[in-house]
Amino acid sequence: MSDEQQIVKERPAKSARRGDTIIATGRRKTAVARVRLKNGRGSIRVNGRDLDAYFPAIKDRNLVSGALEHVGKQSAVDVDIRVDGGGPTGQAGACRLGIARALKAFDGELAEPLRQGGLLTRDGRMKERKKYGLRGARRGTQFSKR
Repeated sequence: MSDEQQIVKERPAKSARRGDTIIATGRRKTAVARVRLKNGRGSIRVNGRDLDAYFPAIKDRNLVSGALEHVGKQSAVDVDIRVDGGGPTGQAGACRLGIARALKAFDGELAEPLRQGGLLTRDGRMKERKKYGLRGARRGTQFSKR
């Protein structure tokens, strides 16, 4: 093989280890979450605030902590998350994916249970763009008979 054939485009790392801390990235819609996971007592902080203060809706809190509860690590690790972009649901989904990826890097044996639970799969659904000649992505103008 020539050198040109051996060049393979490398993807950016989804998680990295820095000392005793795992850093991972999660995305959902337009939200991006950078997750730092390390051994601890089970605290989850989002943008410097407690999980309950940042996500007042129960469904969003359950979404964020779902990966930890799925593998039983909710009281074994501390999670610090920086999230921006999107709305509350998109941010919660991004946090969930970031935590799942960090757990996979933290303990390789957790990869299979996380994958079985669908926690390592990125949700690719995005808002559909508006098309010209229409009022929205699919909504047309109102028909007038006269």
